[in-house]
Amino acid sequence: MLGTAATALLSHWRRRPLQLATLVLGLSLATALWSGVQAINAEARASYARASSVLDQKELTQLVPRRGDSIPQGTYTKLRRAGWNVSPVIEGDHRIGNTRVRLIGIDPLTMPAKAGGFETGDTSNLTSFMSQPGVLIVSQGTALKLKGHTEMQLQISPDMPDGAAFTDIGIAESLLKRRGELNRLLVAVEQRPDLPSLGTIAPEIALKEPGDRPDVAQLTDSFHLNLTAFGFLAFVVGLFIVYATVGLAFEQRRATFRTLRSLGLPLSSLTLLLVTELLVLAFVAGVMGVGIGYVVASLLLPDVAATLQGLFGASVPSSLSIRPSWWATGLAMAIAGTIASSAESLWRVRSMPLLTAAQPRAWLRATTVGIRLQFAVGLLLLIMSGALATFGHGLMVGFAVLGCLLLGAALMLPGVLSACVAVLQKRSSRALVTWFWADTRQQLPGLSLALMALLLALAANVGVGTMVSSFRLTFIGWLDQRLAAELYVMARDESEASRLRAWLPARSTSVLPIWSVAGEVLGDRLEIFGAAADDPTYRDNWPLLSSTVDVWDRIAAGRGVLVNEQFWRRKGLGIGTGLVLPGGWEVPIVGVYSDYGNPKGQVIVGIDALAAHYPDVSKLRYGVRVPPADAPELKERLTSEFGLPAENVIDQTTLKRQSRVVFDRTFVVTGALNAFTLGVAGFAMFSSLLTLSSIRLPQLAPVWAMGIRRRDLALLEVLRTLALWLATFIAAVPVGLALAWVLLSIVNVEAFGWRLPMRIFPMDWLILAIVALAAAIVSIFVPLRRLATIAPSDLLRVFANER
Repeated sequence: MLGTAATALLSHWRRRPLQLATLVLGLSLATALWSGVQAINAEARASYARASSVLDQKELTQLVPRRGDSIPQGTYTKLRRAGWNVSPVIEGDHRIGNTRVRLIGIDPLTMPAKAGGFETGDTSNLTSFMSQPGVLIVSQGTALKLKGHTEMQLQISPDMPDGAAFTDIGIAESLLKRRGELNRLLVAVEQRPDLPSLGTIAPEIALKEPGDRPDVAQLTDSFHLNLTAFGFLAFVVGLFIVYATVGLAFEQRRATFRTLRSLGLPLSSLTLLLVTELLVLAFVAGVMGVGIGYVVASLLLPDVAATLQGLFGASVPSSLSIRPSWWATGLAMAIAGTIASSAESLWRVRSMPLLTAAQPRAWLRATTVGIRLQFAVGLLLLIMSGALATFGHGLMVGFAVLGCLLLGAALMLPGVLSACVAVLQKRSSRALVTWFWADTRQQLPGLSLALMALLLALAANVGVGTMVSSFRLTFIGWLDQRLAAELYVMARDESEASRLRAWLPARSTSVLPIWSVAGEVLGDRLEIFGAAADDPTYRDNWPLLSSTVDVWDRIAAGRGVLVNEQFWRRKGLGIGTGLVLPGGWEVPIVGVYSDYGNPKGQVIVGIDALAAHYPDVSKLRYGVRVPPADAPELKERLTSEFGLPAENVIDQTTLKRQSRVVFDRTFVVTGALNAFTLGVAGFAMFSSLLTLSSIRLPQLAPVWAMGIRRRDLALLEVLRTLALWLATFIAAVPVGLALAWVLLSIVNVEAFGWRLPMRIFPMDWLILAIVALAAAIVSIFVPLRRLATIAPSDLLRVFANER
């Protein structure tokens, strides 16, 4: 009996292959973007964990300073003499040629065996590793950048991330000029049982347990959360297709359900068969979706890797690995989404009276009752969104605001459209026009899910497009302020830098040192830059958001600091707040400046004060002010007369162009996700129109019988689709602008630390409208062709069939 029943149920899909394709493809598309995003996130996080394991030894217990960022070498000596099995580590940024690397100095003789990046058991290379000129253990990519720029031997390790290098601690101490200062001590697993306590020997250091998340993983959480939100939005849009298709398929099979139940098939068996059918379809569609997602992720990963490298300094490979975690997650989401979309239909089958007739139109009429309830729930969600935006704080609250805003607007759309169509219907005087609006209102329940999906996709495109364009204009203006110097020059070593400082002043208007040191301030590792505050370049161009009246005078005198907006917001600082900089130098905040594209904190002090407090600061980089017309000549003289390599002299135009390329590449992923979501919404529109076309003959036949030609009926269908598209687009614009405001004023501030001004771009809306219109026209093409070519006999047969 079960086999016969299963065959009868599956025959529905054999008779309606296009409906089956719509269901499977809709769920596949919904799963694809979700799986693609999860694949990208999994690859990035695995890379962070691998880099942290190798570079930071996060799996080992460590000893770190309680205050400041260094441990005296004497403390290490005391611990060793007391029996503690610890190994010293020195690390810092070091420039080799044009490449800045994170240099990590280790002691291969005391390094614990569990530490990554260097095999202590390999003694064949110990002599060369520990003696001058030394060995750098680097990745393949880093080795290619450093080749020809250092006398040190380059040893390639497949476990090393890009931009980092291991070397002997003595050589690192010399290169970084640390003078007996250590960053941390690694604690080996094997320790004597009778060790004296740390509080007795070295109270100035603290024990840091293993297992902490990598710093870069915490830093990039907001980026990956943004990707996940986009993936989930596309998944929800795709589920609208599944919900509509499954609902109609169940209603069309009511006669089959009735017959099977009358023949003695238990309700539990019928439910089991339907659930099994849905699970098989979900599994097939899930596998297809995960496969499509893998392709999407492979195409997007290089741009994501470039974005993570540019924004956060995180090294992520450009190739994708197949990981069971995101495959399993993708399949689970496909199955869970199918069950959630089908739950209402399954419940209707279980509660269906035995002799209920098949009523495909009832599927539409039943949903009409819920439109008012949907509107009320949507209005409540919009109110909740406003309350969260006003009183809430934090990144998750920002995404909750977005979720309530989008879902509330989507739920309210059918009610708003129904009310508007009802008004138009009442104001119509001609019979055909009145029927047109009445028929449109009757179709709204069947199209509501597709229109809601279209609203979400259009609003996301308007909102994200407004955010990106606002960011672009602000970023370009900010670049013009920050990159004011005509040339940027970098010496290859300190002696060459000294020659530059003597050579440049006679050939330029001014020379601006770009010197910096890394240090820990309020628990954050950041860069401390020096500024020639007396120069008009800073006073006239630097983008200050808030400051004291005499800000630049105090910076020049070493009596104040500037902090970037990110650090200011993250730490809740204010003008006048005192900061303790490395070395115990305490100085008040006198200004806050915008620093777009940089999620990390940054501090600026006077250049003279920087050199006085940190005499070992690297002095290789300079900005050179000259009349713009003289910049090409000076650039040529710096390479021909002075002898600098061409890549060490960058003009302002080139640097701005490079910055804009990085900016544009950053948002390639966002644009691709937007386009994909719009494509899914277009497919939802197509599937809904196709579904309606198969059950609309009882509404169209009487109108045709009264003398309206099939061609005119087809034209009315086009007008109806365009009217609904236009209404949905008009509704999407304010929703998209609200979305942009939330992204710029809440999400960006919580995720990255900077607030951007919002700009309006109507021409972008026009382009989006044209694209959406094209999608709407394509979506109606197949149903329209079916209606225009339908045989008169099929229309006449409607009057003979039982209604």
